[in-house]
Amino acid sequence: MATVRKTVTFTEQQDKWIKAQIEAGEYTNDSEYLRNLVRQDQVNNTKYRSLKTKIIEGLESGVSTKSLPEIMKEVEARMREDGRL
Repeated sequence: MATVRKTVTFTEQQDKWIKAQIEAGEYTNDSEYLRNLVRQDQVNNTKYRSLKTKIIEGLESGVSTKSLPEIMKEVEARMREDGRL
């Protein structure tokens, strides 16, 4: 995979934090730390966009005619199918 060189500016406090992470053995250098932050942000944004889409779908679907116990039974059944219960 090709890499692109970037210039990034940090405050002294931020630089100390990054160096502390490296000194703690979590990362071997600044670049590795920053690439990990970007990967984490990509995962979080993917989860956020998925959740946001589901919330919008729920709001647009209108008010349900089902009772709360009926809804809970459906949720439990879906969770069992997905192996989450």
